[in-house]
Amino acid sequence: MEHKREKYERLVSFAATLPPTPTAVAHPVDHDSLSALIEAARLGLIAPILVGPRAKIMAAAQAGHLDLGDLPIVDAPHSHAAAAAAVQLVHEGLAQALMKGSLHTDELMAEVVARGTGLRTERRVSHCFVMDVPGREDALIITDAAVNISPTLDEKRDIVQNAIDLAYALRFPEARVAILSAMETVNSKVPSTLDAAALCKMADRQQITGGILDGPLALDNAISVEAAIIKGIASPVAGRANILVVPDLEAGNLLAKSLSFLAGADAAGIVLGAKVPIILTSRADSVMTRLASCAVASLVALARREALAAAVV
Repeated sequence: MEHKREKYERLVSFAATLPPTPTAVAHPVDHDSLSALIEAARLGLIAPILVGPRAKIMAAAQAGHLDLGDLPIVDAPHSHAAAAAAVQLVHEGLAQALMKGSLHTDELMAEVVARGTGLRTERRVSHCFVMDVPGREDALIITDAAVNISPTLDEKRDIVQNAIDLAYALRFPEARVAILSAMETVNSKVPSTLDAAALCKMADRQQITGGILDGPLALDNAISVEAAIIKGIASPVAGRANILVVPDLEAGNLLAKSLSFLAGADAAGIVLGAKVPIILTSRADSVMTRLASCAVASLVALARREALAAAVV
């Protein structure tokens, strides 16, 4: 199954040629989170700032025979304080990305979306899996399978736009977006088909920009050219989608985990829509998947720097 990681290896290799992204890592007090950030730092993907209880961080490193070298540590008494301090490092301009350590996702995201002190923008925060699926030539973006439980149409607009922006940050030549449902026809009894049709019209009216949208599409019609031909669906997206927008979190979670556990796919995770990219990892992630998540964040941070530079000019 080694071939399945080729896309991640290309991604990591490219990101390693960029300047390391200063990254605040919230509460890295276990072996997995520490070993991943040490390796990401060694490869030059990120420049980590460890935020959490200094004694616990040092003890975890010693127990795991890990060398922290001269990595900076910002002392914080517990996980909640670590999340808040990591967000503050972004406000101070010392970090251009956040990374989840050994704390619950909800705990970190609560600080990110907190009104007044968080990292909100005008865009809805959403999650993307960048999946390395065996047998597929290119990476596949799936959204949203981790943050928005049952998104509204307006929220889906932001979810789609975040994914399109990510595709270009990852150097996709095109963002081909399939709005998924259980069928490829609009049916008033299936709300996700109505949302799909509306999102496609929003793209026609430039409310969503940069991507080619089609939907509703069933999963087979989105990723299989043969299935799209059999159904008589002719579009630049059908059978060739590289972004899959799911109806809700449950569908996205099932799709991503099906690919991971039945097809041997890896799933790097990133949260977008905040002021900086947020690296979300799972305890089940391999080292390569964690590195790929860091690489994705590095490319997103680069795209944001380029956009800011262009805006100034």
